[in-house]
Amino acid sequence: MKSDFIIEKITKFEAKSLLLTYHYLKDESKDFKSGHNYALKTEDGTVWGVCIFTKIPVPEIAVSAFGLQRDQQEGLYELSRLCIHPDVQIREYNITSWFVSRCIKQFKRDVKVKAILSYADTKHHNGTIYAACNFNYYGLTAPKKDFYYPDGTKHSRGSVKGVAGEWKNRSRKHRFLMVFDKTLDVKWQKQKWSVTVSELVHS
Repeated sequence: MKSDFIIEKITKFEAKSLLLTYHYLKDESKDFKSGHNYALKTEDGTVWGVCIFTKIPVPEIAVSAFGLQRDQQEGLYELSRLCIHPDVQIREYNITSWFVSRCIKQFKRDVKVKAILSYADTKHHNGTIYAACNFNYYGLTAPKKDFYYPDGTKHSRGSVKGVAGEWKNRSRKHRFLMVFDKTLDVKWQKQKWSVTVSELVHS
C-alpha cells in the first residue's frame, strides 16, 4: 500500500544503485547530476524510487521557454531523473504519479521553485506520468543530429571535418512544464497531449 512508503531526501550515492539498475538511461546515469534527490522508501530504508530535480542544464532552454537571460533563471529546475523499481510499479497502481506529485510538494517546501521542466524521450516513453501530474505539454523538441564514430561512440564536441563517421538523427523529446510563478510568460506554444502524440515522431 502507498501508506507503507515514505519520501525522504537522499544523497547521490543512495540514488545511484536504483538508477544504474533500472533507469532506461542507466549507461548515462553513471555520471548523472545530483541535485535535490528524493527517494521512495520503506521503513527498513530500502530505496524503491528516485526523483531528482536539478537546475536547468542549458541557459538557452530558459531563454527559449521564458525569455529569461542567465541572471534571471533562479528557481527554474528540471526533473532530470525519475525511476521506480519495476516490482513496485506492478504492485502499486499509479505509484509513479503519486510519488512525483509528493516529491514536487516536498521540493516546493524545501526551496523556492518557479517552474519545473521535464522531458519524455520519444525513444522510451511518451510522458504519461507528467500529464497525470498536471504538467502542461509544449510539443516536441526540434529535430537534431549527433555524429557517431565507426565504433558507435558519439562525438561530444569540436569539429568533425575529415573525421570518419556518420550523422544520425537524435530521438526527439516531449516537453512538459509546470509553472508556479505566475509572472513567468511561457514562450513555447502549449499543445494538447494524448497518448498518441508519440505517433507524431514517426509520421
